[in-house]
Amino acid sequence: MTSTRLLRIKEVQQLTSLSKSYIYDLCKRNIFPQSLPLVKGGTSVAWIESEILDWIDSRIKARDEGVK
Repeated sequence: MTSTRLLRIKEVQQLTSLSKSYIYDLCKRNIFPQSLPLVKGGTSVAWIESEILDWIDSRIKARDEGVK
């Protein structure tokens, strides 16, 4: 079994260079990986690192293919 690393919002911001509000906006519009609630009924969320890295790779690929 591989290990899955969870990232909090500050780490997601650092990896993507996006603001907190823009990350949440992209999530709301379903064009960014969705967050994962850490505790049922709680307010703390995290993102799966591999999904964030895949999203970054997809942005690079889109750039290289000339897609916006």
